[in-house]
Amino acid sequence: MSHSARRVFCAGDLSGFFGLLVDNLAVLGFLASALVGIFQMPAEVVFGRMFPGTALGVLVGDLLYTLMAWRLARRTGRDDVTAMPLGIDTPTTIGLAFLVFGPAFTAYKAGGMDPHAAAIATWHLGMAGMIVMGVFKFVLSFVGGWIGRLVPRAGLLGAIAAIALMLIGFLPLLEVMSAPIVGMATLGVILYGVVARGALPWHIPGVFAALVVGLLLYYTLGPLGLAGPGYHAPGPLVWQPALPLPSLGFLDGLPATVPYLPLFLPFGLLMVIGGINNAESARAAGDDYATRDILLVEAIATLVAGLLGGVAQTTPYIGHPAYKKMGAGSGYTLLTGLFVGLGGVLGYLSVVSALLPLAVLAPILVFVSLEMTAQAFVATPSRYAVAVAFSFFPAIARLLAIKLGDPMYIAPARFAELMASTERGLPELALIVALGNGFIITSMIWGTLLAALIDGRYRAAVLSLLVAAGLSLFGVIHSVEASGGLYWPWALTGVAQTLVWQFVGAYLVLAVILGLLSLQRPRAAT
Repeated sequence: MSHSARRVFCAGDLSGFFGLLVDNLAVLGFLASALVGIFQMPAEVVFGRMFPGTALGVLVGDLLYTLMAWRLARRTGRDDVTAMPLGIDTPTTIGLAFLVFGPAFTAYKAGGMDPHAAAIATWHLGMAGMIVMGVFKFVLSFVGGWIGRLVPRAGLLGAIAAIALMLIGFLPLLEVMSAPIVGMATLGVILYGVVARGALPWHIPGVFAALVVGLLLYYTLGPLGLAGPGYHAPGPLVWQPALPLPSLGFLDGLPATVPYLPLFLPFGLLMVIGGINNAESARAAGDDYATRDILLVEAIATLVAGLLGGVAQTTPYIGHPAYKKMGAGSGYTLLTGLFVGLGGVLGYLSVVSALLPLAVLAPILVFVSLEMTAQAFVATPSRYAVAVAFSFFPAIARLLAIKLGDPMYIAPARFAELMASTERGLPELALIVALGNGFIITSMIWGTLLAALIDGRYRAAVLSLLVAAGLSLFGVIHSVEASGGLYWPWALTGVAQTLVWQFVGAYLVLAVILGLLSLQRPRAAT
């Protein structure tokens, strides 16, 4: 094979294509299952409006990364350059489904909209969120390195692990156990083949083997009534082609993004940090991509997706060295981009997603959550393990708030009553909700705080507390609004105002205490 042809396609690209494609299909399938299956959003809006633009964002990002690989190969004269993998981001897609799109759709319906109109309003909110995150990532791409140095790894990875364990892991685990035979079998094969690296027949990739086992069990046991309550017979398969065109619909959704900025902005920041880490990983594996170019492509792909109706941001995937080990070059990103992008336009992605049940996809997400959580502990020095663990608490509170705020468990009127009750001091439910609101930023701050204390960097610790106090004042973190919205603190009354000043005061008092303690003379070594 000629030198130039080798850079376009090679044998290892087939393995790389399959691995990257499964990752993207799993995220799309879970997004569809969550919005259509759990929140009952009209399927025609999800598949006909949200999917096409999201898929084209993947196409744009993968094409640009393919071009970057060709350029690097031409510049270096090497024929073993591996393109950076890119796809739909798992943590933010699942987080947005459960924390933004589902609740917003429910609120729109509660406000009097019919389901279709509520879905369209949610779609516009999703588009606007992509624009906000895309612009944010574009700006940060020029200062990403500085941010990576400012926030310690324990704070960054702790926040990611918190999202992974509580939202990407625990919530899908409930879906696994709703169809336990199918779910546990699928999860077990993944743990055997991927985590434990057990041998599989014909060297089948672990995730692919798990999908085959899960689908066989689901569609064999389900019709017999043996798959558990999580089994749902697939409805009519709708092949829904749709050509996404640039739209200003995001302008209608921009005002609705304000309460969700404490989620959108940290999600964008996490992708920038992830892009920096992934660029370093690729560099260590021998492919020296410019970090700024990696981040700019990520931002551009997200902006394109938002303008075309997409609701899930793209990101460079962790695992470039693994794709390089497979022997993948630049063809696997080209193939993945074309398959996903054309699938959104031609409509076959909706068919594939409808045939991938939640009980089979959920184990993949549980596995991803375990890997991301483990990485937070492995990739940080052991002395910071307690800082990583400390950053989990706000995410636990957010998980509780999600479940307790579900009208199926507690009626909205009763929920509001419990939020305001002062029979036993500060209302416990209000504390849980406030602690969980803005949990990503809170997790980053708490991890940064404890990491700074461990290192004896007391000024950095005090600064993190002052930042937390300022953010608490306006509801960026610890919002006392059930929706997590921002506010002017002087406009609040009653229990809400009390909670705000208690949180602000807590951070300020601790900052003073640590500042005074830092004035002590260092203890003499013995």
